[in-house]
Amino acid sequence: MSRTQVVRGATVFDPLHGVNGKVTDIWIKNGRIIAPLESSGQVEVVDAHGLVAMPGGIDMHCHIAGSKVNAARSLRCDDRALAEPIRSRFDRGEFFSGTMGSVPSTFAAAYKYAAMGYTAAFDAAVSPLLARQAHRELDDFPGLDKGFFTLVGNHVALLRAVADRNERQVQRILAWLLSSSAGYAPKVVNPGGVENWKQTGVDVRSLDQRIGFFDTTPRQVLQAIASAANELRLPHPLHIHTNHLGMPGNWRTTLESMRSLAGLSAHFAHIQFHSYGGGEADEDTFCSQVAPLADYLNEHPELSVDVGQVMFGDTTSMTGDGPVGYYLSRLYGRPWVSNDTELETGCGIVPIEYRKKSVIHAWQWAIGLEWFLSVRNPWQVVMSTDHPNGGSFQAYPQIIRLLMDREYRREMLAELPEAVRQKTCLRDHQREYSMQEIAIITRAAPAKLLGLANKGHLGLGADADLTLYDPVKDVQQMFAMPKHVLKAGEFMIRDFELVRMPAGKTYAVRPLGEDQTEPELERWMQRYYTIRPAHFRVAKHEIQDLCVVNTPALH
Repeated sequence: MSRTQVVRGATVFDPLHGVNGKVTDIWIKNGRIIAPLESSGQVEVVDAHGLVAMPGGIDMHCHIAGSKVNAARSLRCDDRALAEPIRSRFDRGEFFSGTMGSVPSTFAAAYKYAAMGYTAAFDAAVSPLLARQAHRELDDFPGLDKGFFTLVGNHVALLRAVADRNERQVQRILAWLLSSSAGYAPKVVNPGGVENWKQTGVDVRSLDQRIGFFDTTPRQVLQAIASAANELRLPHPLHIHTNHLGMPGNWRTTLESMRSLAGLSAHFAHIQFHSYGGGEADEDTFCSQVAPLADYLNEHPELSVDVGQVMFGDTTSMTGDGPVGYYLSRLYGRPWVSNDTELETGCGIVPIEYRKKSVIHAWQWAIGLEWFLSVRNPWQVVMSTDHPNGGSFQAYPQIIRLLMDREYRREMLAELPEAVRQKTCLRDHQREYSMQEIAIITRAAPAKLLGLANKGHLGLGADADLTLYDPVKDVQQMFAMPKHVLKAGEFMIRDFELVRMPAGKTYAVRPLGEDQTEPELERWMQRYYTIRPAHFRVAKHEIQDLCVVNTPALH
């Protein structure tokens, strides 16, 4: 049935179309933004006078589904037992429940995202072999459009193709892995380093170190996969977790990784964790090296970052970077889980608490904010906490306040150790984000970087994902509790109350199409994998409301 709505008198922030606080109406028909109609008959009117309107929020880098998240839920039964339960009954008689903690259950996470005005989220790391289970979980996220990035940086077949200098084969294997897993973008985590650790027990020490028994290096892996992703013209380029995450002095590796891509489009994830100066295990020399990295980013518009902001408190570190999980477990003496996924990847999970009194943790908090304030073009930087690694996605309203209110930043900074207060550039930063810039880093930029043409804006044809905030002096409170949230024109939040959670789409790419195969790779899998390639592939009918973003056919 055709349905027309008009949101009357909202103060609109739509950066993609240059709308910066303009009071106007937003017209919706059948879940899409349309041009204003001359007749207002049979139109549902939403009174938005005095309310701030933005597109629905998009979290482009989080960890909410898949095998590592489930392992973390099992490991963190302690904080799940103590956390608030989530229960909700909607007007259709449906009942949902869930648990919170640092690693919430599916519905609980979806509920909290909706309650903040978010309508899309992408899991940042799923193994191809375990993609089917991740899709099952994502189907249990009502109210959100979603997808995931497929892990490829330590896949043995790809490492073999890179070592053989076979660019065509790298492209075909990458396309097959994305198609088979119904992933949205390729992800590398510590490229080559995880495989080296699995073979030898130690991480790689440089971009040019040989990876185990492969005649290739992390630099060559990074360059080959980034180039292949560009050649495939994927909607989102290679999503990169560089080598040496969390290690003092790793800024050099990060800068060299950026330089090695030589003009290729790429996205660097949770950049805060890759921007450290100092010597190993030396608290006195640990420091920020945001300045040279941000300077490089500012001169290279083909690159983008999300921040991975650290927030103080208890959380869970989970990463496809097994060596990091092992390092943190030894550093903090906490229990941990390590998963080795056949010939594809590995991961590490360990509880962690970020403390204000810790010089290292205080630096991590400051370094994230330095990134936000140092990138000149907000279209190149995206809000994230790398949920749950730096903290919960529920911290986004507080981060927004830190960006918009320099006095609040200074109050927080005053509570940190003197070594950080005296050396961080935060004390001198005068910049305050505008409402338009907040709309960019939480909505417009992630949509553009993900290649989602119908998301992150309120122009004609856009999905009617709309958040309406009641402006108050405390911007943290404002962004924490929107008055109304519409998903494809349907109310999820109405007058601050959750009323329903409509099903969302799952976004994926299929560079090889539905039926194409990669014979050489599949013969190799027949020999070395424990399951057959035919069982590896996730079929279209297995995913609820799959939305395939078209890419040029690979022949």
